[in-house]
Amino acid sequence: MDFGGGDEIRFERLGRAGVVTLTRPQALNAVTHRMVKALGKALHAWERDDGVDVVVIKAEGRAFSAGGDILHIYEAGRAGKPPVEFFADEYRLNARINSFRKPYVALIDGIVMGGGVGISFHGSHRVMTENAQFAMPEVGIGFFPDVGASHLLPDLGGSFGMYLALTGNRIRYGDALWSGLATHTIKAEDQVSFLDRLALTGDPESVLRGFLVPAKRETERPILGAISRHFAQPSLQDVIDSLDRAASTDEFAAKTLATIRTRSPTSLRVAWRQISAGLTLSMDDCMKMEFRIVNRMLAGHDFYEGIRAAIIDKGSKPQWRPPSLDAVREADIDAYFAPLGERELLT
Repeated sequence: MDFGGGDEIRFERLGRAGVVTLTRPQALNAVTHRMVKALGKALHAWERDDGVDVVVIKAEGRAFSAGGDILHIYEAGRAGKPPVEFFADEYRLNARINSFRKPYVALIDGIVMGGGVGISFHGSHRVMTENAQFAMPEVGIGFFPDVGASHLLPDLGGSFGMYLALTGNRIRYGDALWSGLATHTIKAEDQVSFLDRLALTGDPESVLRGFLVPAKRETERPILGAISRHFAQPSLQDVIDSLDRAASTDEFAAKTLATIRTRSPTSLRVAWRQISAGLTLSMDDCMKMEFRIVNRMLAGHDFYEGIRAAIIDKGSKPQWRPPSLDAVREADIDAYFAPLGERELLT
């Protein structure tokens, strides 16, 4: 079954299921433009195919998907040709998955970050195993939590989404289930049996009942209370101040504050505003907002500096511009959210 995508993504019909497999394990299944376009074609066909009752997306190797193909984005941007069309197609696909009219089951075994989140967590069923880890670490590379994070993260209770956006911290499957990011948890060893049964019936709800395992949240109640208290503050500066006041006597506050202070100040300001705004926006409007932001990020400094420090000169310290939160002007952040005129994203 060929929707394009070459050797990066595979499409199969298994009984009642259309099955998508990410096949770039050596690159931790980083999402490419070719994969995005092929998946879009498959969803278009399968949504109209009466023989397909459910779509399943899974991956080969130890990661579900560690994000987008950021090295390619970095190189294209540095060459003066930022891949805006990749983001346009990716964001349209994220919105498409969110409105897909059939069950869309993401089977997540291993790490899922960035672009990988965009092709999994907007589906109806987000099924994680004990090997799964979730993160949106973009503020650490001078970028922002995109691929629909504006839609996904504000809905999490206890300001947990804002915490994930501003720190980039990883969580495991128990926290993902508790927070509402995951809808179900199963054992890694049951994945093949689960898929076989699903292919027979095409009904994920009834099949999942036979495979569910409980997952305790990893973050303890006092820490969840602290997250809720610190990250519910009415401004980013208030979040920082709240953590700062507690840091001398509270290890969690001190550690979290130290993490945030390593992140791009511009990215933090953008992420704060986009996650706050996303609470009252539709998925399509979130993607439109994120497309405005990404156009400006690709024309800026911090993304390229963040990738240089993390990947090109591995482990070096990024030199953010501006270097501190108080040096970032409100007008600069406004510019990230300004309309694009005829270049607006149409979903």
